[in-house]
Amino acid sequence: MEAIFSTTMAELASRSMSSLVDRYLKHRAAPTQEERLRSLERLLLRLRVVVEEADVRLIASQAMLHQLSILKKEMYRGYYTLDIFSCRAHNGEDRRKDHEVNYSFTPSEFNPAKRVCLFRGNSRGAGQAKLLEQVLGSVRDTIEDMSEFVIFLSRCPHLHRQPYSMYLLLNKCMFGRQMEMERIMYFLLQEESAPGAGEDLAVLPIIGPSKVGKSTLIEHACEDARVRNHFSQILCFNSDDLKAESVDTIRDGGRIKHQNCGMGGGRTLIIIDQLLDIKESLWKRLYSDARCGTVSGSKIIVASRSEKIASFGTTHPLRLQFFTREAYWYFFKVRTFGSTSAEDHPGLTAIAMDIARLLNGCLLGANIFSGLLKANFNLRFWSMALATLGNIHQKNVLLYGERFADAWEFEEPAYLRRAKKTSSEYFVIFSAYQTCSAETEAEDPKTMSVHDLLFGRVRPPAEFKVRALTSHLPPHYNYMFHCGMQALPKELSSS
Repeated sequence: MEAIFSTTMAELASRSMSSLVDRYLKHRAAPTQEERLRSLERLLLRLRVVVEEADVRLIASQAMLHQLSILKKEMYRGYYTLDIFSCRAHNGEDRRKDHEVNYSFTPSEFNPAKRVCLFRGNSRGAGQAKLLEQVLGSVRDTIEDMSEFVIFLSRCPHLHRQPYSMYLLLNKCMFGRQMEMERIMYFLLQEESAPGAGEDLAVLPIIGPSKVGKSTLIEHACEDARVRNHFSQILCFNSDDLKAESVDTIRDGGRIKHQNCGMGGGRTLIIIDQLLDIKESLWKRLYSDARCGTVSGSKIIVASRSEKIASFGTTHPLRLQFFTREAYWYFFKVRTFGSTSAEDHPGLTAIAMDIARLLNGCLLGANIFSGLLKANFNLRFWSMALATLGNIHQKNVLLYGERFADAWEFEEPAYLRRAKKTSSEYFVIFSAYQTCSAETEAEDPKTMSVHDLLFGRVRPPAEFKVRALTSHLPPHYNYMFHCGMQALPKELSSS
């Protein structure tokens, strides 16, 4: 009995000692937050090398494109997390509390207050550690799974000479739309399987909310040399072209975007870019005429925010969505800092993150403010830009409530006030529109820049135009605002 007791006690003592040693070693071996952040940074660099190489390769495999989208999603999430920790370390707790008070009215997923509430109270440190560990583990698993992807990627041909940085790449192509672009290219360049198959004209519907990038995606596809060599003519219709009731055939309206009778075998690509619904009767007339008046291999792309056009397609519709918060921040950061390393400017990065949240995923706003910030690369101007944007959101959210998303694409008058408040009157953006870059809007004395609108001193006339930006992508549209000056509504004058 004593022998059994002694053996049991010895076993318990041994297990207790082993447990204590294991706990000590685990505690001693656990990496610190700084070590985890450095590990995440190294992993993201490896991931970024593969993603940037993939962006300059011609990838035809849908499976590879799907895996590339997963790699990008993890990269955007990783850099977003890394920048969040960097900004918090730089700004400290007081700045975060100030933002929670000042911007808690912004009703969007980009609201800084919603990000802060993830780590309130005593759970803040544990929540941060858990978030970092999740992201780090996810990025590590993604890299471990991409070995086959890298092998297949090396066999894909280059699209063009590799740029020196992602900033140069963004100036040459669309951001975050490679899968969608290849889907369009596959549809356009796919040969008819048999003689007579062209009798039923192939139609690709593209569906997405306003300002998501449908028109830009189509324009970019039309500029591709492969498309221009494949079609003898590209004919475009917009909303204005289809307003007239007399439009019965494809010859009654539209504009010829490209024509080369010597190539393309007589094939025609018809683009119908409609904001809202297309009347079914009009669609049937246009489709019937196009089918009879074009050769085999001709194609139609129809784009709209309406789900009704899905029934027009001969293939599954392509649906576009806005960027995720993480992808939007990556886009805005690269456009804003250019070839400059954001990590070398933590103070500016923190302000840029706040501006990106207030822009609420708006692509036009991202392009406007990235241009302003890059041209005025200093802490004072960036702080003034953030304060001005915060004031714009505050006044318009009080006026419109949760319907207000951003001042640049809002469908109702948006109220703005200059950073240097020289007048009690407010600027009002009544509407936004676009013009071809060949038009001479800049020569109009009533046209001003966004910089002068927000940060200038000269008082404009009662009504005027603002050139928001000129797109760096074909066809290089000018994005314009129709603006005026007026007093603030009574419900806001005392706020």
